[in-house]
Amino acid sequence: MSRSEAPPLPEPLRVPVADSHTHLDMQDATVEEGLARAAAVNVTTVIQVGCDVAGSRWAAETAAAHANVHAAVALHPNEAPRIVHGDQGGTSQPPGAGGGRSRQGARAGGGRAALHEALAQIDALAALDHVRGVGETGLDRFRTGPEGMAAQEESFRAHIEIAKRHGKALVIHDRDAHADVLRILADAGAPERTVFHCYSGDADMARICAAAGYFMSFAGNVTFKNAQPLRDALAVAPMELVLVETDAPFLTPAPYRGRPNAPYLIPVTLRAMAEVKGVDEDTLASAISDNTARAFDY
Repeated sequence: MSRSEAPPLPEPLRVPVADSHTHLDMQDATVEEGLARAAAVNVTTVIQVGCDVAGSRWAAETAAAHANVHAAVALHPNEAPRIVHGDQGGTSQPPGAGGGRSRQGARAGGGRAALHEALAQIDALAALDHVRGVGETGLDRFRTGPEGMAAQEESFRAHIEIAKRHGKALVIHDRDAHADVLRILADAGAPERTVFHCYSGDADMARICAAAGYFMSFAGNVTFKNAQPLRDALAVAPMELVLVETDAPFLTPAPYRGRPNAPYLIPVTLRAMAEVKGVDEDTLASAISDNTARAFDY
């Protein structure tokens, strides 16, 4: 079977749930096709997440056009050093986890003034009612080198303030930067609702997040054979703080790893999560449905 072939639809969930983090603009299907496939398995709501100004604007427009889509807007952590330095602050790779496409590509650096202008556009989008989150923002030590860290941290702190100013959820991208992300959240003061997208910490970090009231959103990589630390984290995460996501088209759950991901595959990940939590899928789906609505205030 071709690795590019879309996985089959799983058995529908009995309780409707939301995909708390997806990138419909990076998937092969149209928005309408993607939402219809998701609805067929009882994934009835999606959070469409922007990674740059153009993508955030698209997310806001898509949410405005579809009642079951909510938007999150931001400059991805790897986008901030690109704006300031061109490709000198990181790599030429696009912002999404594991790849994806970049709308703007390589360009000459615009300096901090360009970053501030981009942040001002995100701020304006965050004021819209159908934008329910500010993210994905945070820190990424994997794709951005040391010379890009100052721009990343400045951008992260600005997004924290934007989320608090507009009363929106903060959606965090944390890659190889756990201690620094937690430090900045504590120093700046986290928004009332903070979501660790594609949670990547261990059980000890999950306890820290739980104590702070941060939501932890688990993606398809929780099903990977080498992901026992993620499963240990999920096991100790309080049910009232657990979300599920695809991060589609990335992080397709086993047994479809390497093939295209999409919101309709949420049931595969949720069933694996229920096994880890030792609860039935309906119980976990009900909790996640409530948690996602509470996290994004819809």
